[in-house]
Amino acid sequence: MGSCSEASPILKNWREHPPSSYSLKIQNFSQLENSTAFSDHKYQSRIFSSGGYNWTLIVYPKGNIKDNGNGFISMCVKIDSKSFMESTPQTEVFAELRFFVYNKKENKYFTIQDVEVKQFNALKMVRGLLQVLPYDTFINPENGYIFEGGECEFGVDVIVVPPGLTNWEILSFNEKLPCPKFSWPLKNFSTLKEDVYTSNIFSMGGKQWVVKLYPKGTSEAAGKWLSIYVNLVDSETLKPDEKIFKQAHVRVLDPLGSKHFASQTNRWHKESCMSWGWDEFLSLAELRKTYLDKEDTLNVEVEFEVVSVTKYSPII
Repeated sequence: MGSCSEASPILKNWREHPPSSYSLKIQNFSQLENSTAFSDHKYQSRIFSSGGYNWTLIVYPKGNIKDNGNGFISMCVKIDSKSFMESTPQTEVFAELRFFVYNKKENKYFTIQDVEVKQFNALKMVRGLLQVLPYDTFINPENGYIFEGGECEFGVDVIVVPPGLTNWEILSFNEKLPCPKFSWPLKNFSTLKEDVYTSNIFSMGGKQWVVKLYPKGTSEAAGKWLSIYVNLVDSETLKPDEKIFKQAHVRVLDPLGSKHFASQTNRWHKESCMSWGWDEFLSLAELRKTYLDKEDTLNVEVEFEVVSVTKYSPII
C-alpha cells in the first residue's frame, strides 16, 4: 500500500489562494484527535477527483507514528485502487503534491511541497509528508493554526503529470558548416537597370537562402547607397512561434586586394521577419571608386558562421 514516508527535499512557503484539489475543515480538532484513536490514528477524507483519478486526503493529527512522524502533523494522499485494476492500461500515475494548513493569524495557507514528482502504482498507493508541522506549534492557538475554539483547515493540491516528457524543443547551433561561403558576381553592374536583383537559392545550415541586392538602393537610400539583404526563401515557411538564428558576414570584395567591405549580421529570423540586411550597406560613390573590377563586375560574398537548428515535439 505504501506510506507517507519520504526522504526527498521539501519546500515551505505561504500563499493566499486556497487549495484547488481538496479542502478539509475541522470544527473541533480535539474531537478529531479522540476519534482517530479508533481509526489507526488517522482521518481519511471522502473521495475527490483530480487529474482524472480519484483520491483521498489522509491526516494524522498526532503524526504517523509507524513511519517516524511522531510529534508532527502528517498528511498524505491515497489514490483509488480502481486506477490499477487489470482492465486499466495505466499502471502508474505521477503527481506533484502540495499540502496546506490554514493560518487564521496570517490569513494565509502554510504550504509544504515535495520537490519530487511522486509515482503511484499498485505497490505505492499512499504518498505524502510525515512532518508537515510540529504538533506543539500547530496546537498552540497563539500561532493561528487553531482558532475559534478548535477550528482548523487542511488541504491538498494533486497535480497529475504525464509519465514522460510531452512538450519539448532542442536548440542547437551549427558552427561547422561544410561550405560556409556563397559567392555572387553581378556583371555589368554599372548598367543594371532593375530596382532589385535576387541571387540563386543556396542552402546553408539546413535552410535555403537568397541574397537580394538593390544596385541603386532602396527607397530610403535611393541613388546613394547599395542595399543588401539576406533572406530565407519564401518556401521556408516558419510557424508563428518558430525562429532561426544566423550569424554571417556579408562582403563586397576588393578586386585588387583584401580590403573587402564587410558587415556582420546576427539575427533571429521569424515569420514576421524573414529578411534582414542594410539599406545603407555601402555608398555607391565608394563602390564605383574601389569595388568594381575591370569587367565592371561586383562580387558579393556571404559567409555563414552559425545557423541554429531547433527540433520541436509534435504539436497536437
